[in-house]
Amino acid sequence: MGTTPSAQPLSTTAPPGPNRRRVATAAALASAVEWYDYFVFGIAAALVLGDLYFPAGSPTAGVLAAFATFAVGFLARPLGGIVAGQLGDRKGRKPMLVMALTLMGVATTGIGLLPTYETIGVAAPILLVLLRIAQGVAVGAQWGGAMLLATEYAPEGKRGLYGSVVQLGVPIGVVSANTVFLLAGALTSESAFESWGWRVPFLIGLLVLGLAWYIHTRVEETPEFRQAEEALAEKEQSERSSPLRTILRGHLGTVLLAGGSFAVNTATFYILITGVLDYTTRELDMDHGSVLAVSLGVSVTQLVLIPAAAALSDRFGRIRVYTIGAVGIALWAVPLFLLIDTGSLLWLGVASFVASCFLSIMYGPQAALFAELFTPEMRYTGASLGYQIAAVAGGGLAPFIMVLLLEATGTSMAVSAYIIALSVVALVSIKVLADRARSR
Repeated sequence: MGTTPSAQPLSTTAPPGPNRRRVATAAALASAVEWYDYFVFGIAAALVLGDLYFPAGSPTAGVLAAFATFAVGFLARPLGGIVAGQLGDRKGRKPMLVMALTLMGVATTGIGLLPTYETIGVAAPILLVLLRIAQGVAVGAQWGGAMLLATEYAPEGKRGLYGSVVQLGVPIGVVSANTVFLLAGALTSESAFESWGWRVPFLIGLLVLGLAWYIHTRVEETPEFRQAEEALAEKEQSERSSPLRTILRGHLGTVLLAGGSFAVNTATFYILITGVLDYTTRELDMDHGSVLAVSLGVSVTQLVLIPAAAALSDRFGRIRVYTIGAVGIALWAVPLFLLIDTGSLLWLGVASFVASCFLSIMYGPQAALFAELFTPEMRYTGASLGYQIAAVAGGGLAPFIMVLLLEATGTSMAVSAYIIALSVVALVSIKVLADRARSR
């Protein structure tokens, strides 16, 4: 199969040299700090937020409430994708990325300063939910802007590799969030950590505002957007259509297929970094610091695997590489939890590492794959919606569903079945996308 899964490849008019590297670096940093801010909530939800903000009921009920709040951020992500997509396809990629970074920095710092239920009562969980919604809107807006800065500046034959620098933001965010939580736990007593230590990772999120200012002042708009903007300027106002209307009228199927192809990746990822953290510490009595260390180590390996998979997609085709990852996730779903259930840190590491390999094989080429599904004038909207639909259907609900499945069935094999079901959806979606590409 060809590299491009649509009839609209990205152009290759990006300027060479230092400007291209500066943009790629800025996009990678923007993605990393945004995902760091987003992931610290998931870790805190598994460790402390249930007791501090949802104290009524059993420990399981508190965790479910915290994970439900975690999921709310995912439900807000399509809103961020729609708003930023509309404006990003009309006003530019850069201003929407700056807006997303600013909103994320403010929301994350707000969580770090938020009083607990014991201090302000029911206002505490309400404000926590609102701040989490703001985080969701921000990350929904961010991905498309960062991804398009990277891919629309990419040279010929390297769109997958350049797109992967944005994808690296996820493992960098995970590593950073886990590292900061590990340090906060190591440098404070258990009571101090529950009192104020957990807030430190959130307050560090304020640094994202400095990066937003750097991108605003030092990074230029992408050449592909400038070309699309010039083409649109030549049209009569009456002939123009909003990117969202264009997507809904003529490309909704592509958006839904993109989301269906990626939901298993986001679900499995959040099961590994959030659901498994809760499961191993609450059900298997494993030390949370050790489990975090395993998650950190596995995420470090993704820093190599993701760009490697992206580079392979530049050579052998996006769909082909993407499919290998989806098949691998399906085949590993059962061994994954059989190994985790041993309660051994070694087998937890092996299980997580193999799973992360297959996730990386999918995630590496995903940015370029989604970008190539849409033309420049609707690319921010279309790619963002596809990604955020997958985030809602997969990632946001996955830890919550995992807890429900474990409580209802008493076996982790129910979680494996959930992953396999999403893998089937992914493979069907990928096949339809590939068939459409061939027909064009």
